Amino acid sequence: MDGGIMLDRISLDQLRVFIAAADDGSFSAAARRFRRSQPAISEMIATLESQMGVALFDRMGRYPQLTKAGQTLLADARGIVMGVDHMKARAYGMASGIEPELSVVVDVFFPMDRMTRVARGFRETFPQTPLRLYVEALGGVFQPILESRAQIGIAGPLPDLPDALSSEALGDIRFMMVASAEHPLARHDGPIPKEELARHVQLVLTDRTDLSAGRERGIFSPATWRLADLYAKHHFLLGGLGWGGMPVHSISADLEAGRLVELQMDGFTPGGSAMPMTVVYPTAEPPGPAGRWLIDHLKLCPGRHGMTGPDTGHAPPEPQVAQTMCRSRQPALSQ
Repeated sequence: MDGGIMLDRISLDQLRVFIAAADDGSFSAAARRFRRSQPAISEMIATLESQMGVALFDRMGRYPQLTKAGQTLLADARGIVMGVDHMKARAYGMASGIEPELSVVVDVFFPMDRMTRVARGFRETFPQTPLRLYVEALGGVFQPILESRAQIGIAGPLPDLPDALSSEALGDIRFMMVASAEHPLARHDGPIPKEELARHVQLVLTDRTDLSAGRERGIFSPATWRLADLYAKHHFLLGGLGWGGMPVHSISADLEAGRLVELQMDGFTPGGSAMPMTVVYPTAEPPGPAGRWLIDHLKLCPGRHGMTGPDTGHAPPEPQVAQTMCRSRQPALSQ
């Protein structure tokens, strides 16, 4: 008989018995696990060996020992069984309404340590739903959702929310105007007037999309350098190449060490201003169970750097669990 046809007849039941016999160290132990007779288990393994054309066990001793071929094929058997179990779990989740994958696009200003702590609990709660994460700035947060490449967005302020999207308040972050300690503005005595700000290069985070075109805010200098990456802006600020705004959580270490200083600007309250963050998603396709869980726990999980939570009617179902999950187990990562 054709060997390919023989291999096609291998069943998951045979592979599970093979794995059990190898793990438990004997055919009799595998028989107890599956509540079958030892002769039945021995026959299943013998049939599997015949179908594969190789001996899986050496039966010369008191207990069967894996052959070299058996050791190699055991790893393959585990992979096959694990893959089928994963497929079954994912199919069950889909039938239950749980998303097969959750794609989230996050504003670069959002504290990533907060997302990390919530993602840890998400992985434990929805082990069969992989998380796909994008990090964008300004209108770049909305574009993947409008193009159906992401299901949920965590966004900073935008003058106009696209009509196709709904939003929920997530809380505020602190946003502060800063410059290098060596920058001329850092040595200015008293509140800095706007005319003085206009004499120096302002570093501005730019939008990769056209969604915020013509609607810029917080531009005080006609001399602007535009960067599409917050990491690059951070380093340009440290290098004294200009002044600009940054989320406080990403520069707290630099403020404490004196590498960056807050600019006391005329008409601005010291300590930075509040920047509201929101969750957005398509109105026609609201989040499923996994997405809803992520949103609710992002609202509940406290920020490390004073991020305030929203006043919302969506109460997370497990506050004690979420509070425990949100306790950071590692140092915050600097953006």
